[in-house]
Amino acid sequence: MHSPMLKMLHLQSTRLREDETNRLVMGIFVGLLAASIGALYTVYARWGIVRGLSSPDLTALRFGVAGIATLPLLLHAIFKRRETLIEKWRIWLAVSLMAGTPFGLLMFGALQFAPASHVAVFPFSSMSVMGMLLGSWILNDPLTSRKTAGIAVVLAGLVLVSGIDASSFTVRSLLGDAMFIAAGTLWAGFGVLLRKHRLDPLLATSVIAFSALATYVPVYIWTTGAAGLLTASSAVFWTEVLVQGLIAGCGTLFTYAKMVSILGPARAAVFPALAPGFAALMAWPVLGHFPHLEEVIGLLVVIAGLLFAVTAAPKR
Repeated sequence: MHSPMLKMLHLQSTRLREDETNRLVMGIFVGLLAASIGALYTVYARWGIVRGLSSPDLTALRFGVAGIATLPLLLHAIFKRRETLIEKWRIWLAVSLMAGTPFGLLMFGALQFAPASHVAVFPFSSMSVMGMLLGSWILNDPLTSRKTAGIAVVLAGLVLVSGIDASSFTVRSLLGDAMFIAAGTLWAGFGVLLRKHRLDPLLATSVIAFSALATYVPVYIWTTGAAGLLTASSAVFWTEVLVQGLIAGCGTLFTYAKMVSILGPARAAVFPALAPGFAALMAWPVLGHFPHLEEVIGLLVVIAGLLFAVTAAPKR
């Protein structure tokens, strides 16, 4: 007969396994939501550009609307947790630089140089690879063979989704690719900082959104006079306010931050790779683009690699 102590230890072990399983399921759900939001704003960015908006217009909406929408959260934190904010001001500044205006300028600016096929590969590849490398280096998150193999499968799927070929590489496209890689690296660093300092996802969202509102939007208005937004039809304007500003501007930051808090930056970094495949599916009803067989196969390959990498046992 087992002693009461052994029974208690067995019960605690069972509960720990159940808690870990629940956290993994929740993390995967939040990750899928984050990837869906990424796909949605990508498709509607193309939808808005076809209807007369530019990348700076969409970026201003994303930062401006998100900054205003999350401002009450930031003000509440300032009044309730002023000491915490002041004590960690260097960390919040670093987070704002990694996921705010510099990230947006690199990501959207690269679209002017890199062809569309590179958009599905380089930013998401760098997010995934650098997320694993930085997590291993800074957080001592083991770089296991299973994670490495899963990422390799994910990258192969991204190449299928994008239809990238050697002829698309030019001096101009390489500049755009370098900007995508820099943006992906910043985003991965953002995830590592969140995990290392255990930052609150909602507070991180509000700090980043406000920093971008305060830095990017005034420059945008000064240089363009917001002409693109003022001349857009009301249907286009309010659709992009909803998608780029509320859903993407607030949702992307929060879901990724929440996913990092559950899964860690290494496993969380894999999920953005789903966005191009999801975008190919969403483009069918929104843009009338029927997904090709290679895109569907690529998405399935990405999902297989993602599940293989994410379900690896975490560090104890």
